[in-house]
Amino acid sequence: MHVFPAAPRLMRRHALMLAGAATLTACAPPAQGGQPPAPDMRAVDRRLQQAVAQGEAPGVVCAIGHDRQVVHRAVYGRRAVTPAPEAMTWDTVFDMASLTKPVITAPCIMQLWEQGRFGLDDPVSRYLPQFAAAGKSTITIRHLLTHYSGLPPDLDLTRPWQGHDAAFDLTMQAAPTRPPGSGFIYSDINFITLGFVVEKLSGMALDAYATRFILAPLGLRQSRFMPPDTWSARIAPTQADEHGQMLRGRVNDPSARRMGGVAGHAGLFSTASDMCLYAQALLDRRAGRPSAYPLRADTLMLMTAPQQPQGKTDLRGLGWDIATHYSSVRGDRFPVGSFGHTGFTGTSLWLDPGSDSYVVILTSRLHPDGRGNVVRLRHDVATVAALALIPSRG
Repeated sequence: MHVFPAAPRLMRRHALMLAGAATLTACAPPAQGGQPPAPDMRAVDRRLQQAVAQGEAPGVVCAIGHDRQVVHRAVYGRRAVTPAPEAMTWDTVFDMASLTKPVITAPCIMQLWEQGRFGLDDPVSRYLPQFAAAGKSTITIRHLLTHYSGLPPDLDLTRPWQGHDAAFDLTMQAAPTRPPGSGFIYSDINFITLGFVVEKLSGMALDAYATRFILAPLGLRQSRFMPPDTWSARIAPTQADEHGQMLRGRVNDPSARRMGGVAGHAGLFSTASDMCLYAQALLDRRAGRPSAYPLRADTLMLMTAPQQPQGKTDLRGLGWDIATHYSSVRGDRFPVGSFGHTGFTGTSLWLDPGSDSYVVILTSRLHPDGRGNVVRLRHDVATVAALALIPSRG
């Protein structure tokens, strides 16, 4: 175990965040005999400490996997700042935000695809007839999965609405802003729609389906929608809602929150440990190794390869980001062909099958006032982690 002191100079508003709250553990065993030495992650440590000291996020949990083991774990800063400071812990539960899309909704959809329930280029309206409204009759399931549907980024939040059925009606009436297939527009509506497709084809609520067919087979016991009150003490709060109440255990995303906490685009809560299990199971299944991941290897190869329309340069898999303006989380050293995703709350997961590596970064960067920003942190950590794991790429 390696323990590094907190950064010596702190911004005034973050002085309490780091005091006595920095812990770092490298989980790879010491080199013995012919075993390679554990990778040197000191540059990762320094960048994480700097992020907390400079207020990029109040705290951070980071995990790095390589060669089928977690080789580094880091915990810094505070889980909560207000109403009372709380130290960040390895088992902190985070609002995963848009990581719900590739981690939950996309594999749910692709399980149903494996069962022959639909074709990727089928129009969505074949399964949700109401979806044909407002010029959406030619939008396909592949368009939704790759964000090439032409739909706008969000449901209308300028007027009050509440509940699953209201969200369904708004989604069915949403109008594209450009022709499907013509360009990349990252849209929550795409995955809200896919959540409704899962429910229609399975006859189950999205959270029930995901729990039974994704989370349970993987043994992810600290991952779920709508976490119970017994988890509250471990959940990282995000920010105040429209009523001034700090969100803790209630999803930050306003559309998902209006829907009751379960949606195809957001709503999952999880921990670093569970994300490590998820990432390794995915890499193992994709590589043809024994794995509990509940999709076939060829399906995962399909999902993590470019699936955007021909000639388009924003590269998207089925649920996964490959190379778009959102891909700075890849850093400078992991190659195109690696893949991952981010979450608005400050979460991210990036995986590189070529080096059998992944990087998990979990923050609640919106806490307490919405000013945190971890875009550069994600990039920098991925870069120095890749240099440590695969130095020949340097």
